[in-house]
Amino acid sequence: MSPATLFITAVGLSMDAFAVAVCKGLAVKKAGIKQMLIAGLWFGGFQALMPFIGYLFGSTLKEYVEKYDHWIAFILLGIIGINMIKEALSKEEKEECSGSSMKAKDMFTLAVATSIDALIVGIGYAFLPDVNIGIAVGFIGVITFVLSAAGIKIGSIFGIKFKSKAELTGGIILILMGLKILLEHLGVINF
Repeated sequence: MSPATLFITAVGLSMDAFAVAVCKGLAVKKAGIKQMLIAGLWFGGFQALMPFIGYLFGSTLKEYVEKYDHWIAFILLGIIGINMIKEALSKEEKEECSGSSMKAKDMFTLAVATSIDALIVGIGYAFLPDVNIGIAVGFIGVITFVLSAAGIKIGSIFGIKFKSKAELTGGIILILMGLKILLEHLGVINF
């Protein structure tokens, strides 16, 4: 997997965490380094851990589904992307935007909820021949750390207007990455 592809995927995956961090930033009275580090560590840590777990799980299934691996990656990324777009376009406000608590229990729940997509992507990574999972999870974790920390500050300054745009952008990116994987495997394109 090329560094550009990995970067784009990492940004797409981190958009849920970024959106929640923006909401947290809205609720925090004074968003400082401490709050930014807490959000970055929780969200970045889980965004790195979950694809690794998914990769291990997917690796056990690899020999059974190898002929269809590109379709699996395409479908999983498409589903995740479509769900993110639907959430972004939804008029409902989510619970994540309420509360300024940065307590471990609250952050754990949000970190797990925003990293389920990364778990599924990790399963898809197991079926791709050119993925170095160590580099991939490290990259995803660092990108999510940076964007989540920035999301806290952005939320405290600018407010909610970036939340839905971040989710929409992330969904589109993941759908395009799934399409790219499928088209490359079918020989239609070669990046």
